[in-house]
Amino acid sequence: MSTTTAALLEDCSLEMTGKDVAELRAARAVVPAGTRVNVTYLAGEDLALRVAAAGAVREMGFRPVPHVSARRLGSRAALEEFLGALQAAGASEELVVVGGDPTAAQGPFEDALAVIESGLLPRAGVRRVVVSGYPEGHPGIADPVLWQALERKRSALAGQGLEGAVITQFGFDADAVLAYVAAVRARGIDLPVRVGVPGPAGVRRLLTYAGRFGVGTSAGIARKYGLSLTGLLGTAGPDRFLRALAAGLDPARHGAVGVHFYTFGGLGATAAWIREFRAAG
Repeated sequence: MSTTTAALLEDCSLEMTGKDVAELRAARAVVPAGTRVNVTYLAGEDLALRVAAAGAVREMGFRPVPHVSARRLGSRAALEEFLGALQAAGASEELVVVGGDPTAAQGPFEDALAVIESGLLPRAGVRRVVVSGYPEGHPGIADPVLWQALERKRSALAGQGLEGAVITQFGFDADAVLAYVAAVRARGIDLPVRVGVPGPAGVRRLLTYAGRFGVGTSAGIARKYGLSLTGLLGTAGPDRFLRALAAGLDPARHGAVGVHFYTFGGLGATAAWIREFRAAG
């Protein structure tokens, strides 16, 4: 493994749902202490489950990074309640704030910026806020709007004395990611960027998730990621993607870059894969 690839994995983060506590506990031995573990904010999960999961992450010696889904919040009071519960659980220091899947807001927050501008985050002990980036664009939002939103979020965070960071949507094209990060820097945005990486999963599942989030085409993914469209029962890991990403990184051009693993329901398998990839050198 190259020095750059090893550096990418040195402080990588993982993603889990509120229902994955047992799986994280089972994988605890292979996940380095202090690892950031993002806890998603999904439909069908309630406040108690989300908060309990974030608290469990902390109790296991990892750094909980709960998600806040703006359009799923029914009221300002709901956001206050969630933030207060996270603070009581010692899990409010760092959050991921996203717009969320619903196309229409269920309450007063139309997007992630509205949550940030609410002024409620610092009061709940939040010190760092992670926002979304889209190297291959967003199927429902034009690129100029995405850039404007990122710049406004960066400004809003700075105005409240909050640290910021970007986690990108997962992708399969290292060239597109490298170009995106360079464009972020060219716009004067110096927030650390964590590149979203698909964890090891069945080829069919990877392509399904890619289609759901509008990330490339099956043929394009196969070409860049080294998948076989005739071998949909196989499993693919992100080794080729990570090596290509590491080879193309230029600290002077790309700044601070790390990686974040989307586990697609396979938290334990992803943690084991990372350990094996590191060991292989």
